[in-house]
Amino acid sequence: MRAAGRAVRARLRDRIAASDPGLLRLTAGLRTVGAIALTLAVLSLLGADVHLLVAGAMAAMVATFAIREKQLGAQAVTLALGLPVALASVSLGAVLNSRLVVGDAFFVVLIFCAVYGRRFGDRGTALGLIGFQVYFLSLFVGATVSALPALCGAMALAFCSSALMRFAVVPASPTGVLLRMRLAFRARLAQLVSAQLELLDAPADEMDKALAAVREGTARLHETAMMIQDRLEEGTPDESAARLVQRRIADAEIAAERLGLLLLTARSAERADTLTLHLPGAPAPSVAGPAVPDETSATLRRDLQALHALVLRAGSGDTGTGLAHVRNRLLGYRDEENLPPASAAVQDVFRGIGESARAVLGLRIALDGPQDESDDTPATARSREELDAEDAAIDGGEEAAQEEETGLRRPTTRAAVQVAVGSSLAIVGGELLSTQRWYWAVLTCWIVFLNTASTGEILVKGYRRLLGTVFGVVAGIVLAGLVGRHTWTAFALVLVLIFAMFYVAPLSYTLMSFFVTAMLGLLYTLLHTYSLDVLVLRIEETALGAACGVFAAALVLPVQTDRRTNELLGTVLERLAEVTEAAVGQLSGGPADELLDKARDLDQALADLRGATQPLIHPVTPLRTRRHTARYVVALLETCAYHARTLAATAELLPTHPSIAADPRLRGAAGRTVRNIETIAARVADEHADVQAETGPSIASLLGSDAGTPRYGRITDRVLRHLERLDEAVVGLARPLGVPVAAPKG
Repeated sequence: MRAAGRAVRARLRDRIAASDPGLLRLTAGLRTVGAIALTLAVLSLLGADVHLLVAGAMAAMVATFAIREKQLGAQAVTLALGLPVALASVSLGAVLNSRLVVGDAFFVVLIFCAVYGRRFGDRGTALGLIGFQVYFLSLFVGATVSALPALCGAMALAFCSSALMRFAVVPASPTGVLLRMRLAFRARLAQLVSAQLELLDAPADEMDKALAAVREGTARLHETAMMIQDRLEEGTPDESAARLVQRRIADAEIAAERLGLLLLTARSAERADTLTLHLPGAPAPSVAGPAVPDETSATLRRDLQALHALVLRAGSGDTGTGLAHVRNRLLGYRDEENLPPASAAVQDVFRGIGESARAVLGLRIALDGPQDESDDTPATARSREELDAEDAAIDGGEEAAQEEETGLRRPTTRAAVQVAVGSSLAIVGGELLSTQRWYWAVLTCWIVFLNTASTGEILVKGYRRLLGTVFGVVAGIVLAGLVGRHTWTAFALVLVLIFAMFYVAPLSYTLMSFFVTAMLGLLYTLLHTYSLDVLVLRIEETALGAACGVFAAALVLPVQTDRRTNELLGTVLERLAEVTEAAVGQLSGGPADELLDKARDLDQALADLRGATQPLIHPVTPLRTRRHTARYVVALLETCAYHARTLAATAELLPTHPSIAADPRLRGAAGRTVRNIETIAARVADEHADVQAETGPSIASLLGSDAGTPRYGRITDRVLRHLERLDEAVVGLARPLGVPVAAPKG
């Protein structure tokens, strides 16, 4: 019974870890709700009235969610600086509340300064956010000069409650967050292996569904790897340890993605080059009958289940002979041991399982230290030696400084001017709608500019906020009717809605807006100002604020969506060329480079581009051709990134892997691919550029090698396959981006 209970708890823990990497959303929700509950409890014991309770609750929420630094010391400094900012802001709000022109002018200046403060990093962003939100709070509760002492006391209590929850009750050190993210990576890796197992067993009419699950699992694993990359510097003791974890995470990610491709190839009647090439809704590759014989399929299923168990038990402290036996059998496939008689594609799947087992072993050694080697087979010992040699070769590198824009070209300055203009319009229009609650329009205008960089992004964010507000108003009406005048019931529901708001915020902005609006309906009930007219006015003010934000973004120092996406596309192509050239250079015998860092820079640039294209691919976008083009280009770039990332990881093995040797011919063979990337980048930067992409003989023929009879594990063959797929994907990019393709002369 105890063993069964432990297994259930372990599965539940893995599900939670996989759904919320690092438990960041859960931590944010618990901290915020805890800070608010503590503030309300103390204020109620002091006999505070409901206005003060609402003010304290909102201040505790702001003091908690505004802090974004990763280091605890930096968080403490920002929180300490935030209190005087909050006290000054609420005091000015109380003094200027009754002075229409002066108060409005100050609010616009405050908004400009709050947005401009983003240029000073997380601390500047947090202090600006606290200043704005607390001033808004003073307007919401109708702060007066006579009530200032009590309000300032509530503010101080709210900040103390936030500090207590952050540093004592729900602490989250960089090391702890990174540890939980590593657990999430393991859980998502296990989920991906499960999806691959379902792909193996899926009947032909369910291949679409099974393949979609593998793609989603691969994307989620990549997302977690990127999150870990962002936390490595703060969460590891030194740079060498950070680079070791980075290497092992990259190895595991690439091995898992490659295993999915090999499975897809084994099950399909056609070659599979990438999991990301197919657009959403595109049919899966056709299945040519039972591609895997029954007896081989049973063995393959057994080994995938064994790999799944190996992933889940890695890091659990289980060093029994059962685990060692499984590990040794899977690693033996790397040495061609016990490969079943089957087609080359199916045997490649077994080899891919062996490579994945090696990646899991390397991850376990990197995260948990040396392991028991008493049960090692020669194949396992060889894998350990390779990993040890790679670990010894890891060294730190320096980051290149980036050139920063100045003046109105600086994003923070431009956004500050835009939001100030938009807020001025929102104040004027909001007061025409309501002299009492005009600030809702200003709040919406402010929010649609947060974390956006183009007119299209602001338009989509405004639309989502309006949609969430409309449904939130309906929920607010229902909840207000149920609660009536039961103050503490209303506060309990407010806490539930706030937790939900923070938990879903990274997943859906529409849902977050829904919970915010529903919560406000309850707050109005607590302040005895609730009515249907008030909630309808909330919708009107929200629509007005979103429209003012879009208007300001479109007419004041505008950044058009096409321009923004072209800039980011150029960055992605530049990073792609850098990774490809550096990886091929090292594989050709050139000097070592920071290849994994370059590969992660490429991944981050691609993530930025993917976010910027959201306005182009949104379902409400009327330009269907442009929507399909944007999705196709991003899919092809994801394909290119996969092959470039794999080339970089393979090249990093070169100095230490005993079966890998440099091949000087690779540099010349990959030259056309790099030139094509640079050619496409030139056309993206200047649509009038007179350039042409090249095509011609295959990379293998340029190398003078026969790739038709590959020898698994030989570096030239592996690199050739990825270079050929990368070359094909780059040429495929030329057509949708308007670059003519011509065969080379001669």
